[in-house]
Amino acid sequence: MNTLTIIWIALPFFVGFVGYLVPKVDRYLALAMTLVSASYAARVLMESTPLTVELMDNFGVTLQIDSLSGYFILTNALVTAAVICYCWGTGKSAFFYTQTIILHGSVNAVFICADFISLYVALEVIGIAAFLLVSYPRTNRAIWVALRYLFISNTAMLFYLVGAVLVYQANNSFAFAGLEKAPPEALALIFLGLLTKGGIFVSGLWLPLTHSESETPVSALLSGVVVKTGVFPLARMALMVDTVAPVITLFGIGTAFLGISLALFEQDTKRLLAQSTISQLGFILAAPAVGGFYALTHGLVKATLFLTAGTLPSRDFQELHKQPIPRSLWLVLLMASCSISGLPLWAGFASKALTLKSLLPWQMLALNIATVGTVATFAKFIFLPHQRGSKSIRTGFWVAVLLLLGGLLAANGAYYQAYTVANIGKALAKVAIGWLVYWLVIRRVVLKLPRVQEQLEHLIGGMSLMLVLLFWMVLA
Repeated sequence: MNTLTIIWIALPFFVGFVGYLVPKVDRYLALAMTLVSASYAARVLMESTPLTVELMDNFGVTLQIDSLSGYFILTNALVTAAVICYCWGTGKSAFFYTQTIILHGSVNAVFICADFISLYVALEVIGIAAFLLVSYPRTNRAIWVALRYLFISNTAMLFYLVGAVLVYQANNSFAFAGLEKAPPEALALIFLGLLTKGGIFVSGLWLPLTHSESETPVSALLSGVVVKTGVFPLARMALMVDTVAPVITLFGIGTAFLGISLALFEQDTKRLLAQSTISQLGFILAAPAVGGFYALTHGLVKATLFLTAGTLPSRDFQELHKQPIPRSLWLVLLMASCSISGLPLWAGFASKALTLKSLLPWQMLALNIATVGTVATFAKFIFLPHQRGSKSIRTGFWVAVLLLLGGLLAANGAYYQAYTVANIGKALAKVAIGWLVYWLVIRRVVLKLPRVQEQLEHLIGGMSLMLVLLFWMVLA
């Protein structure tokens, strides 16, 4: 298994360059690589004991593969496969598929890292690949959004790298476990880097613009898997170092509320989905032990919604209410929105039940309120007017959507114990309350929230304030 893991990590980079040199097979190689990752994830999930691979004994450079990794890797495989299917026949160049599969491989690397230096390398590769994909259209707008993303990402990683060096100075090791004996400033700097990279709390306010202004398949990749590369290390650290777990849980709950408060009154479909991503990442951090399953269901839903939103005739909800959308697209929106709202029969219901089961009473109450907000938000999609449509939709879209929705149905089996009368009753009550909030408040109120906090200079200032907050929290 050790040799297999090393080959699996290196293979996407080799496949990516081969696809670039032989453009006629680029899509086929990229899709085959996602199947390899899905097979590897399935094998990891079937293993009863975690696998640890020591790469450098004296420096704590270690890979750790367990069920948490398995769920994140499976998410990456399914979302990337869906994006490749969606792009099939659209004329994307070999460069696009090369960067997609390099991004896929570096994201996989993050999901098995258990040390700070390997994680740093993988995150930096992700930053470059994501930058190239965001800027792929080569328009002035795309290039600016990509440069903005790269600048924020690199600034965050500078803080992270200083923290990683401080951990090594205290332990002579880069292992995550070294956080326990590291100075408080190391913890604050590393957390700032990962919170920003993952789009968590106010450090994630760069996310709505980046995800909404990227091309549709790139938006699906960013929200489906890329932001989870900042979330996964935090979840891993919470499980390995007991002293940091309460801080991470607190940020998770705060993030769930911040994201949904931004999304509730948003009138732009892609911005709403991006803001909802911030909120849903909070659910993963609130219960790190079961966060892998939640990450899977969220990744599949968000990729489905972004791909469908890119096919709608408009991004403005007010415009969509004036011109009914094709019923086929509405049915996709309905199914995905039901899952993220926590309705039974969809994996979102099981993942929410498992997450809430793992929380303290006050944490459960907070996330139940955030769940009602999520239901009210996605009611905007559920109650869109629709009709029999004659619009021709590419086959690639339907292949991608069927793969993602099929995954959401199949994932129910991972936690079938959620289907109890009590859980179903609670879920239906939250959905009823959320829809009532939508009809009585959200549908009737048009509120345009200021976006000044998303300007580049304010994002950097926000990172500085977040660093002060983190220093206060770790010292307390």
